[in-house]
Amino acid sequence: MSQMEFAPRIAMGPRVRKSPYFEATKRYGVKSFTIYNHMFMPTGYTDPVDEYWSLVNDVTIWDVACERQIEITGPDASRFAQYLTPRNLSRCAPGQALYVLLTGPDGGIINDAVLLRLREDQYWISPGDGDVLLWAQGAALNSGMKVTITEPDVSPLQICGPKSPQVLKTLFGDWALELKYYRLKETDVNGIPVVLARTGWSGEINYEIYLRDGSRGEELWERVMEAGKPYNIVPTGPSDIRRIEAGILNYGIDMTLENNPYEVGLGWQVEDQDSDYMGKAALERIAEEGVSRKLVGMEIEGDPVDLNMARWPVSHEGREVGFVSSAVYSPRLEKNIGYAWVPAELAELGMGLTVSVPELGDCAATIVPRPFVDPKKEIPKS
Repeated sequence: MSQMEFAPRIAMGPRVRKSPYFEATKRYGVKSFTIYNHMFMPTGYTDPVDEYWSLVNDVTIWDVACERQIEITGPDASRFAQYLTPRNLSRCAPGQALYVLLTGPDGGIINDAVLLRLREDQYWISPGDGDVLLWAQGAALNSGMKVTITEPDVSPLQICGPKSPQVLKTLFGDWALELKYYRLKETDVNGIPVVLARTGWSGEINYEIYLRDGSRGEELWERVMEAGKPYNIVPTGPSDIRRIEAGILNYGIDMTLENNPYEVGLGWQVEDQDSDYMGKAALERIAEEGVSRKLVGMEIEGDPVDLNMARWPVSHEGREVGFVSSAVYSPRLEKNIGYAWVPAELAELGMGLTVSVPELGDCAATIVPRPFVDPKKEIPKS
């Protein structure tokens, strides 16, 4: 049974927020939603494989207003932003963005996010699913720092795929083609206030248009669709096929608060610096002692699988040792690929394991490098 075939209804009501693009997504045939950061997020319009090929070959639009921004302002904004992440923010100038991990006192991952620096004393954190706003406000409470932590009226739209630069050129002009990877600019679309950033969650050339006036969501959506019409633009949900190919992790699925950066292969996020940050002592200790488990890339033999809806047990020599967190069939690679949590001593490339796949039974699996496609990330940087 495919993911689209199994689409239980989600009751619509005022308790869960609707994005400024909600009515537009309905008009364009959205078939399924999930709840993400207390908001309805579209997850599919047609078939996941069809949407994947549109992303890889043309251009797509995705309502990611559920990335609820956390705004940090005030005299100590820079010091507080640094307190939340082990990445060294000293080189993040206004107009730049960074992918960051947010860590807790024990080094656990609170969330992963894109951090955008709009001005000297103004930052946005664009997080995955989780109550990051409340966590940041709590962290600020007794910090002694002069900061204000709020949720601004900001709602991102993701435009991605190899033809996305042409769509952005139509909307903004030639300068949009010169916007570098992880750079941003405050601008407008025919008077609609936005921030344009070369960021996203796809592994393809990616832009995010951060709408700054929620009352104009449908207007912005239609302008993007009109600009994209010559390039076969279609609305989609998140492409788990493409994000797994690209080695992108999904917070809450592939990593949680129970995991630290070294376990998930993101130790490079912990950078040497004099500044203090939450979890610094714990991460220094973990780096010295090592970890007992790791998240690895995996190829799984057998018939093509749909995106897993539960953890799949992983065994070694007849003993259960871990689980698959994400798995899907890649039409491009013609393989089942995914991520699995295994003991560190079994996390070697080429290690043979067994995965219990629903409806297929026990399938042979092999640990392989990740990302599975474009390991140097040349595509999104192009």
